[in-house]
Amino acid sequence: MSEVFELDKEIRIAVMTVSDTRTRETDTGGALVRELAVARNMKIAAQTIVKDDGGEIEGVMRQWLADVEIDAIISTGGTGIAGRDISIEAIAPFYDKELPGFGELFRYLSFTEDIGTRALLTRASAGVANETAIFILPGSRGAVELAMERLVLPELQHIVFELKKHHQSRA
Repeated sequence: MSEVFELDKEIRIAVMTVSDTRTRETDTGGALVRELAVARNMKIAAQTIVKDDGGEIEGVMRQWLADVEIDAIISTGGTGIAGRDISIEAIAPFYDKELPGFGELFRYLSFTEDIGTRALLTRASAGVANETAIFILPGSRGAVELAMERLVLPELQHIVFELKKHHQSRA
């Protein structure tokens, strides 16, 4: 009989920034995801910046979802309504299950605590695929901080536990 996944295991995340203009030096949203995750003793298993290109985003997603060492994928950017904002269209089809509460709560918190009615423009989303948690966040530093501090980080350990609890513990 295999051991149950332990709730206190180190979480390994992959960070994808979707942008036609960001570079490693100007990627403040992706940098904040990394900073906040590391501060919570999570490991950055992979990170990349990709263009607003469906094929490029999908290629990274396929690679990361096949990697059993990645517990969560957090993407920033491309969640708005502009023509080039295609993160939702490229990533959400990978979901085995959507977590609609994430987007609902993110928009609620954005509305009440941050940007008011402009919150209706975000299409932030979350789901799970191949036993991996996926969060699609806006690219602004404020949105990343709100999502990570109020929603993602408080629940990520539990989400990963639920996804992996029937699997053998990792060394």
